[in-house]
Amino acid sequence: MLKRTIYIGNPSYLKLKDNQLKIEDALTKETKGSIPIEDIGFLVLDHYQITISHLLIVAMQQNNVAIISCDESHLPLGLMLPITGHVEHSERLKHQLNCSEPLKKQLWKQTVEAKIYQQKQVLRHQRLPFEPMLNYMNEVKSGDSTNMEGIAAQYYWKTLFDDFTRERKGDAPNNFLNFGYAVLRSMVARALVSSGLHPTIGLFHKNKYNAYCLADDIMEPYRPYVDLKVVQWMQNPQYSDILDKNAKAFLLQIATQDVTINGLQRPLLTALSITTSSLYKCFSGESRIVHYPMLS
Repeated sequence: MLKRTIYIGNPSYLKLKDNQLKIEDALTKETKGSIPIEDIGFLVLDHYQITISHLLIVAMQQNNVAIISCDESHLPLGLMLPITGHVEHSERLKHQLNCSEPLKKQLWKQTVEAKIYQQKQVLRHQRLPFEPMLNYMNEVKSGDSTNMEGIAAQYYWKTLFDDFTRERKGDAPNNFLNFGYAVLRSMVARALVSSGLHPTIGLFHKNKYNAYCLADDIMEPYRPYVDLKVVQWMQNPQYSDILDKNAKAFLLQIATQDVTINGLQRPLLTALSITTSSLYKCFSGESRIVHYPMLS
């Protein structure tokens, strides 16, 4: 069953009743909604006057629900996940920790190739010149030692948007990209935990201050789906430069967007589980290929 993403952007009291998330108005105590816990994949909290009961938090942890909290800029800041999301967590973590450097470099090569291919497809969708991306993709070495990812990114961004600099803080569409990437990162982290892997222990990303190194690795080929969604939002009649509720509702559709993986159409959330499951098989020695989706 496809999990739902629930966004709360008003003063609310959230509690558990009859194994359902009950949403009450903070002032009137009127029930605004009720959703079965088992149907939820992500709960996005985007208001400082939201109160959530501990009993509800525990129920969500037991059902592997990712709880995302947003900051004053309305961008995802914190992520709460269960400590273990798989019955073989200890065994799988051993395989992850024992992954050799040559294997990590090969897996990163596959990841960068997949990302550049996806970026190339985004440009093709927008009828923009994409041919240089093919050369960048074919030049990726083990561990991406020649930094084809960065070289491809420079061409990609200047071609996709006019007069644009990609920044964590900056004018639109940076705000939309940042929101989409933050939500995507949470989705990847959740999928990794569900596959019994630890999102901190990365293939390429190794910053000691980063708690989601592996999530940042695995999300790379999925980023272009966010990019394409942002482009579509910018072409929407409701578009404005402000990251408002309409923009967030549109971008949160990324979780249920259909993608093609292993020749079949699957919702992006399902594709993430396929990717993280295949990654574990690489760690355990059952395979040497990470399965990523492919934009058609």
